[in-house]
Amino acid sequence: MTFVRLCWDNILSGKPTHGLKHTEILSDSMLSSVVSLTTVTYSSVRCRGQEEGKDALFRKRKVLQLVSHWSRLYKDFLKEEEHVRSFMKTLYRCVLEDLYEFPTLEKDLKEFQKLLRRRHTVDDCPPNQKSKQMYQQLSLKENCLQLRSPQNETREVICCLYVSADSYLSVHTHPSLEAHELLRIVGVKMDRAEEDMVLAVVSNTGERRVLQPSDCVYSESLTPQGKLVACRRDLTEILPPLTDSAELSRRPVRLLGINTWDVAAALTHLDWSLFKSIHEQELVYYTLSRAPGTGHTAALSVLLQRCNEVQQWVMSEVLMCVSLNKRVQLLKKFIKIAAHCKAQRNLNSAFAIIMGLNTAAVSRLNQTWEKCPGKFKKLFSELELITDPSLNHKAYREAFKRMKPPKIPFMPLLLKDITFIHEGNKTFHDNLVNFEKLHMIADTVRMIRHCQSDQPGNEVIGVDSAEVRASVHYLHIIDNQQTLFELSHKLEPRA
Repeated sequence: MTFVRLCWDNILSGKPTHGLKHTEILSDSMLSSVVSLTTVTYSSVRCRGQEEGKDALFRKRKVLQLVSHWSRLYKDFLKEEEHVRSFMKTLYRCVLEDLYEFPTLEKDLKEFQKLLRRRHTVDDCPPNQKSKQMYQQLSLKENCLQLRSPQNETREVICCLYVSADSYLSVHTHPSLEAHELLRIVGVKMDRAEEDMVLAVVSNTGERRVLQPSDCVYSESLTPQGKLVACRRDLTEILPPLTDSAELSRRPVRLLGINTWDVAAALTHLDWSLFKSIHEQELVYYTLSRAPGTGHTAALSVLLQRCNEVQQWVMSEVLMCVSLNKRVQLLKKFIKIAAHCKAQRNLNSAFAIIMGLNTAAVSRLNQTWEKCPGKFKKLFSELELITDPSLNHKAYREAFKRMKPPKIPFMPLLLKDITFIHEGNKTFHDNLVNFEKLHMIADTVRMIRHCQSDQPGNEVIGVDSAEVRASVHYLHIIDNQQTLFELSHKLEPRA
């Protein structure tokens, strides 16, 4: 008998469970379980023995209500599950068979028919209707739960385009981006003539296949074949390895000319657009499922990738800056951006920037840090406190708790909390379900809903110029640790 079967058998039998209300058990179990409810069959209620007619009818209705809530909550996650469709059809046939004995089930059957029609016709809706946000009010203790169905045209992706053997351009974009559009972005970001470049897919064996201008660069079929590379017409990289590049001394540090609040606001708006599209269930799938990389966690995976890339971007910008004075200015700039992100309640980017400045390749730059003014060092020390892991990240948790929504948590820590709850608590005790574990996971996951319960207001408004957007949407990132350390030691050799 599966975990979910045990949960719902307790509910259907009407047994009290450790002082928890049945609505709480239902809510927590649906929210925290990635196991299919298909083992909870309607027909099992039919076979419970000599039950009174009213009691049997009551239990059948509870099963239908349970399945309806489950289907609505997991809607986007169940659409493509064949065994779920089979289960729903089987359940529908069982209800039809019982109509003769229980005529009053006809009303419940009609509601169930509506649910089935919604499930099977959602893809027939016009595109403008499919892109609207949909809300479903659960009849439990839950508040409004957003049901998202992001379409391919509106969802956001990160395209990684290599511009040298050890660095790539991270482009935040839409999946339908074409090769000529990406070349235009590369030309502006890297100061290259668009007509002198082509895009190619480089396979693991080194073979290069040139893309046509109208080719979609985010085709799912490209990923297994290799990486996407920006090349000259002769199919060589547009930049040599950065450790051998003389161009770094001529590389403009565009970030220094942009207002820090505007950069922080752009980071926050981008993070918010990713964060608001995350469904609560993605956290559960990501930490409890054995296949976290599936489509069930697409939005969460993009935000996690973004967090990691912001950290790498901070490191890359500092280490690609050859001038000591400009490097000091960059340190000051990033410290202020991190402070602004914290003020804008975006702890995801604030954490990423602070961790980027704290990496060994950057923190060892003693000459650079010594020239940084004392007030910036003090501000950085204060910001570092929220990343202090002591006492189970007490400083971060207290600071985040004081913030009102909308706010963006540091997602890796939230996932770590769920993982610890899952791995540190048994799912069963003497073949009884550990509902306290469900409750802890569900409470942690519900924090997402609380954080998303409002929209960013005027306090997060910055100048929305093309230059500001490009500074955070298109990041030049060094993804080779050896290159980072070599650049660090070139800037400031070991004494």
